[in-house]
Amino acid sequence: MTSLYSTQTTNAFSKKMDTEGINLVPTSIETLQVNITKLCNQACRHCHVDSSPSRTEQMSKLTVDQCLRVLETHPSIKNLDITGGAPELNPHFDYMVQSARALGKNVMVRHNLTVTFDGNPQTKESKEYLPDFFAKHQVEIISSLPYYQEFFTDKQRGRGVFNKSIEGLKRLNALGYGKEGSGKVLNLVYNPVGPFLPASQTTLEADYKKELHSKFGISFNHLFAITNMPIHRFKEDLERAGSLDEYMTKLINAFNPTAAQGIMCRSLISVAYDGRLFDCDFNQMLELPLTENNHNTIFKFDLRKLLERKIAFDNHCFGCTAGAGSSCGGNTA
Repeated sequence: MTSLYSTQTTNAFSKKMDTEGINLVPTSIETLQVNITKLCNQACRHCHVDSSPSRTEQMSKLTVDQCLRVLETHPSIKNLDITGGAPELNPHFDYMVQSARALGKNVMVRHNLTVTFDGNPQTKESKEYLPDFFAKHQVEIISSLPYYQEFFTDKQRGRGVFNKSIEGLKRLNALGYGKEGSGKVLNLVYNPVGPFLPASQTTLEADYKKELHSKFGISFNHLFAITNMPIHRFKEDLERAGSLDEYMTKLINAFNPTAAQGIMCRSLISVAYDGRLFDCDFNQMLELPLTENNHNTIFKFDLRKLLERKIAFDNHCFGCTAGAGSSCGGNTA
């Protein structure tokens, strides 16, 4: 098979935008997505952050406070999206959630469901309180569940993860999460197990709801189908299998101009644990800096300048524009 992509190709994505006549500029900053730690109780095969129990990066309270200050002074930023690693393993996590909720912000947490049972792998601190904490503060929970069957989930995330995840979902359901009219939002995330594009998000959501309810009595609000990004661990898997070019060609062939218009970097800013700003979480992990160099940390946050910036693109961006599109909130088309 002749590849349309080569690991030597320089920014084929930007060239594609020029060919298509598409100009992707920022439209707003509605969400501050903050990666507060790379420490995690798991080491998933598809993790673009390379998180694991051995990582030590943690956002300081000084930087947390500056994120909160930005949220307080910019009413147009309605969402705080806290991610990691397992974000609950940052020592200032509870404080950040409580403070942001006090500001009236919608707080989303990328919760892996198993940290409740595993706790902190370094300090051994228990996290059994998390479901009650989330419910008390009306946190929106977004949790990865690669599939509704044990084999595929454990293949991607590690042995025993599926059963812990099911127990975690049951605990959240018991507190009202995922129940219609409760106001407690529980969304799940699907990632393909392997070098494939996600199937229809609508179809997957229906299948997940049917299977999880019939087998375990579990309910949830929405399913987000997210394409595996060809960076870090997943890219390394592709390279070992000799299939990186094939996967990239698949993404390029599935390019969707409509999906491109809805990519998350147009309405989001990503904050690293050390306060540096990036166009998205994927750019952050690739150390692809903002083009607005004078306002590239949370301590120099300038909304007007950031809205005028040119978004930094590279070839991994084909992952967000393939098929129905992919973002931290699922499909974009």
